Amino acid sequence: MKRLSYLLALAGVLLASLLVSYFGFDNVVAAVGGVGWSQFGIICIWQIVIFVIVGFAWHVITPASTLRRAWVMIWGRMVRDASANCLPFSQVGAFVFGARAVTLHGVKWHTAAATTVVDVTAEFLAQIAFVCIGLGVLLARAPASNLAVPLEAGIGVAVLACFGFVWAQKGAAPVFARIGRRIAGRWFGNAEERVEVFQAELSLIYSHTGKLALGFFIHLIGWLCTGVSGWITYQALGVPIDFDDAMAIEALLAAAAAITFLVPVNAGVQEAGYAGLGAIFGVPAELSLGVSLVRRGRDIVVGVPILLLWQFVEMRRLRASKRIAAEAAARQ
Repeated sequence: MKRLSYLLALAGVLLASLLVSYFGFDNVVAAVGGVGWSQFGIICIWQIVIFVIVGFAWHVITPASTLRRAWVMIWGRMVRDASANCLPFSQVGAFVFGARAVTLHGVKWHTAAATTVVDVTAEFLAQIAFVCIGLGVLLARAPASNLAVPLEAGIGVAVLACFGFVWAQKGAAPVFARIGRRIAGRWFGNAEERVEVFQAELSLIYSHTGKLALGFFIHLIGWLCTGVSGWITYQALGVPIDFDDAMAIEALLAAAAAITFLVPVNAGVQEAGYAGLGAIFGVPAELSLGVSLVRRGRDIVVGVPILLLWQFVEMRRLRASKRIAAEAAARQ
């Protein structure tokens, strides 16, 4: 998987470079150069607002028996997204990093893992709803677009896949529990206990339908705010685009990113998506690529400090563990 991730990232970078070269490096740089520092600051601040919203969605579904501090789950979500946007790993790796980050602040491993699975499911359902909004705008603006039918089919498959994933978490729990025990038994002596605790936590979370619905709606708000972020970026580049068109581009780009989730940092996918979707809504390719580069810059400016702070916390905990172990050895 690691080798595949690197190959996909390399192919994506090559594709992005070819696109920028084809449409003119100078034109793309000129488009990006039109963004002022204050405008870029607003773009970055808005991304932090989105982190707070989607992190709170994760907090909402966390069982009441858990240490409930909203900032912990918001922080975990920031680490998750920063990892996905800045590190050469797929989305799956980012999920693991986000769960790890919250365990450093008192959340039990089984709660972190189970809530991550359920939160990702709720967010995926909200993403489907967001893509449906984008499809509606696309059909209104360009009813003859060749993207309409593939998108409709893709949404149908995504809905079935999502409900199948939920069933796998709930209805097929005994089957997956047996499989999990056999796999985990190779590494952990208490594998059966670990799997049972994880399954019990999943059942507890799914028993609170109201919280799950609230988490879904908060995630939908987060996706809509992502659309607003795209519109803000287009405005910063001086692109005269309607708000609903910018929302549709972000929604359809989210669909492309979901399909290619194994590609680290959406390398190449994001650039090709902006260029192709922008053309449908009348945005020149060089300006769309400029939007993509500004988004990359935002991800780096916001994400790198988050990752550095997370590693600082990890190092401090490691040093504390070594000190405690040394003190215990000295007492013996």
